[in-house]
Amino acid sequence: MWSWWLGRAKDMKNRLAFLRRRNESPGSNPAGKLDKSMKSVKPTPEEALKWGDSLDKLLAHKYGLAAFRAFLRTEFSEENLEFWLACEEYKKIKSQSKMASKAKKIFAEYIAIQSCKEVNLDSYTRDHTKDNLQNVTRSCFDLAQRRIYGLMEKDSYPRFLRSELYSDLINQKKQSSTPTSSSS
Repeated sequence: MWSWWLGRAKDMKNRLAFLRRRNESPGSNPAGKLDKSMKSVKPTPEEALKWGDSLDKLLAHKYGLAAFRAFLRTEFSEENLEFWLACEEYKKIKSQSKMASKAKKIFAEYIAIQSCKEVNLDSYTRDHTKDNLQNVTRSCFDLAQRRIYGLMEKDSYPRFLRSELYSDLINQKKQSSTPTSSSS
Protein backbone atom coordinates (compact mmCIF):
# COMPACT_ATOMS: atom_id res chain seq x y z
CA MET A 1 0.00 0.00 0.00
CA TRP A 2 2.73 2.47 0.98
CA SER A 3 4.71 1.73 -2.15
CA TRP A 4 1.65 2.65 -4.23
CA TRP A 5 1.36 6.03 -2.45
CA LEU A 6 5.09 6.60 -2.73
CA GLY A 7 4.91 5.84 -6.45
CA ARG A 8 2.01 8.28 -6.88
CA ALA A 9 3.87 10.99 -4.94
CA LYS A 10 7.00 10.56 -7.09
CA ASP A 11 4.89 10.63 -10.23
CA MET A 12 3.20 13.86 -9.12
CA LYS A 13 6.56 15.39 -8.20
CA ASN A 14 7.92 14.58 -11.66
CA ARG A 15 4.84 16.00 -13.37
CA LEU A 16 5.07 19.27 -11.43
CA ALA A 17 8.85 19.63 -11.72
CA PHE A 18 8.41 21.67 -14.91
CA LEU A 19 6.97 24.50 -12.80
CA ARG A 20 10.13 24.67 -10.75
CA ARG A 21 12.44 24.43 -13.79
CA ARG A 22 10.47 27.03 -15.75
CA ASN A 23 11.24 29.75 -13.26
CA GLU A 24 14.72 28.70 -12.24
CA SER A 25 17.36 29.81 -14.66
CA PRO A 26 21.02 29.09 -13.86
CA GLY A 27 22.13 31.37 -11.06
CA SER A 28 18.60 32.48 -10.24
CA ASN A 29 17.43 32.97 -6.70
CA PRO A 30 14.47 31.34 -4.99
CA ALA A 31 11.20 33.21 -5.29
CA GLY A 32 11.17 36.53 -3.50
CA LYS A 33 14.87 36.52 -2.62
CA LEU A 34 17.27 39.21 -3.79
CA ASP A 35 20.83 38.44 -4.81
CA LYS A 36 23.32 39.02 -1.95
CA SER A 37 25.44 41.21 -4.24
CA MET A 38 22.48 43.62 -4.40
CA LYS A 39 22.95 44.57 -0.73
CA SER A 40 25.59 47.14 -1.77
CA VAL A 41 23.12 49.02 -3.98
CA LYS A 42 20.17 48.90 -1.61
CA PRO A 43 18.26 52.14 -1.99
CA THR A 44 17.33 54.57 0.69
CA PRO A 45 13.61 54.64 1.51
CA GLU A 46 13.43 57.96 -0.36
CA GLU A 47 14.96 56.41 -3.51
CA ALA A 48 12.63 53.42 -3.30
CA LEU A 49 9.67 55.75 -2.88
CA LYS A 50 10.50 57.32 -6.28
CA TRP A 51 9.89 53.93 -7.90
CA GLY A 52 6.22 54.54 -7.18
CA ASP A 53 6.26 57.38 -9.73
CA SER A 54 6.64 55.10 -12.75
CA LEU A 55 7.65 51.68 -13.92
CA ASP A 56 10.47 53.37 -15.89
CA LYS A 57 12.01 54.69 -12.68
CA LEU A 58 11.79 51.25 -11.10
CA LEU A 59 13.42 49.50 -14.07
CA ALA A 60 16.17 52.13 -14.34
CA HIS A 61 17.43 51.38 -10.82
CA LYS A 62 19.60 48.26 -10.49
CA TYR A 63 18.11 47.28 -7.13
CA GLY A 64 14.61 48.22 -8.28
CA LEU A 65 14.96 45.91 -11.26
CA ALA A 66 16.19 43.08 -9.00
CA ALA A 67 13.37 43.66 -6.51
CA PHE A 68 10.74 43.71 -9.27
CA ARG A 69 12.20 40.51 -10.75
CA ALA A 70 12.08 38.81 -7.33
CA PHE A 71 8.46 39.91 -6.96
CA LEU A 72 7.52 38.64 -10.44
CA ARG A 73 9.16 35.32 -9.60
CA THR A 74 6.72 34.93 -6.70
CA GLU A 75 3.86 35.52 -9.15
CA PHE A 76 5.26 33.17 -11.78
CA SER A 77 5.34 35.99 -14.34
CA GLU A 78 9.05 36.72 -14.54
CA GLU A 79 8.97 35.93 -18.28
CA ASN A 80 7.38 39.33 -18.97
CA LEU A 81 10.35 41.19 -17.52
CA GLU A 82 12.82 38.76 -19.09
CA PHE A 83 11.24 39.37 -22.51
CA TRP A 84 11.30 43.14 -22.04
CA LEU A 85 14.98 43.01 -21.00
CA ALA A 86 15.85 40.69 -23.92
CA CYS A 87 14.30 43.26 -26.28
CA GLU A 88 16.34 46.05 -24.69
CA GLU A 89 19.54 44.02 -25.17
CA TYR A 90 18.49 43.10 -28.72
CA LYS A 91 18.27 46.78 -29.69
CA LYS A 92 21.95 47.21 -28.80
CA ILE A 93 23.17 44.56 -31.28
CA LYS A 94 25.14 46.05 -34.17
CA SER A 95 25.81 43.02 -36.38
CA GLN A 96 22.95 42.07 -38.73
CA SER A 97 23.78 38.34 -38.49
CA LYS A 98 23.82 38.44 -34.67
CA MET A 99 20.59 40.42 -34.75
CA ALA A 100 18.90 37.79 -36.94
CA SER A 101 20.09 34.97 -34.69
CA LYS A 102 19.00 36.75 -31.49
CA ALA A 103 15.62 37.67 -33.03
CA LYS A 104 14.91 34.01 -33.79
CA LYS A 105 15.95 33.04 -30.26
CA ILE A 106 13.73 35.70 -28.63
CA PHE A 107 10.78 34.69 -30.79
CA ALA A 108 11.25 30.98 -30.03
CA GLU A 109 11.67 31.57 -26.30
CA TYR A 110 8.97 34.16 -25.60
CA ILE A 111 6.55 34.64 -28.49
CA ALA A 112 6.04 31.30 -30.22
CA ILE A 113 2.90 29.51 -29.09
CA GLN A 114 3.69 26.92 -26.39
CA SER A 115 7.22 28.29 -25.95
CA CYS A 116 8.86 27.65 -22.59
CA LYS A 117 8.51 31.28 -21.44
CA GLU A 118 5.57 32.36 -23.59
CA VAL A 119 4.38 35.89 -22.86
CA ASN A 120 0.73 36.86 -23.10
CA LEU A 121 0.26 38.52 -26.50
CA ASP A 122 -2.79 38.88 -28.69
CA SER A 123 -2.73 37.08 -32.04
CA TYR A 124 -2.33 40.30 -34.04
CA THR A 125 0.83 41.27 -32.12
CA ARG A 126 2.19 37.73 -32.32
CA ASP A 127 1.59 37.56 -36.10
CA HIS A 128 2.93 41.08 -36.66
CA THR A 129 6.13 40.19 -34.79
CA LYS A 130 6.48 36.94 -36.72
CA ASP A 131 6.13 38.87 -40.00
CA ASN A 132 8.81 41.32 -38.82
CA LEU A 133 11.28 38.43 -38.59
CA GLN A 134 11.26 38.19 -42.39
CA ASN A 135 13.26 41.42 -42.48
CA VAL A 136 15.01 41.77 -39.12
CA THR A 137 15.50 45.31 -37.79
CA ARG A 138 16.11 46.79 -34.34
CA SER A 139 12.40 47.61 -34.12
CA CYS A 140 10.95 44.20 -35.02
CA PHE A 141 9.90 43.53 -31.40
CA ASP A 142 8.72 47.06 -30.59
CA LEU A 143 4.98 46.34 -30.70
CA ALA A 144 5.27 43.16 -28.62
CA GLN A 145 7.61 44.90 -26.17
CA ARG A 146 5.15 47.80 -25.76
CA ARG A 147 2.28 45.35 -25.14
CA ILE A 148 4.24 43.48 -22.46
CA TYR A 149 5.41 46.73 -20.87
CA GLY A 150 1.76 47.83 -20.78
CA LEU A 151 0.77 44.56 -19.11
CA MET A 152 3.46 44.97 -16.45
CA GLU A 153 2.56 48.63 -15.94
CA LYS A 154 -1.17 47.97 -15.48
CA ASP A 155 -0.97 44.63 -13.70
CA SER A 156 2.28 43.53 -12.02
CA TYR A 157 3.69 46.97 -11.20
CA PRO A 158 0.70 48.12 -9.09
CA ARG A 159 0.77 44.81 -7.21
CA PHE A 160 4.52 45.24 -6.65
CA LEU A 161 3.85 48.69 -5.15
CA ARG A 162 1.40 47.05 -2.72
CA SER A 163 3.74 44.16 -1.93
CA GLU A 164 5.46 43.45 1.36
CA LEU A 165 8.82 43.56 -0.43
CA TYR A 166 8.30 47.15 -1.59
CA SER A 167 6.67 48.17 1.69
CA ASP A 168 9.70 46.90 3.60
CA LEU A 169 12.02 48.95 1.38
CA ILE A 170 10.17 52.24 1.83
CA ASN A 171 9.59 51.69 5.55
CA GLN A 172 13.08 50.43 6.49
CA LYS A 173 14.18 53.74 8.04
CA LYS A 174 11.07 54.03 10.20
CA GLN A 175 11.58 50.51 11.54
CA SER A 176 15.27 50.94 12.31
CA SER A 177 14.79 54.31 14.05
CA THR A 178 11.81 53.21 16.15
CA PRO A 179 12.92 52.31 19.68
CA THR A 180 11.96 48.85 20.75
CA SER A 181 10.12 48.47 23.99
CA SER A 182 11.22 45.74 26.35
CA SER A 183 8.78 44.03 28.60
CA SER A 184 9.71 43.06 32.14
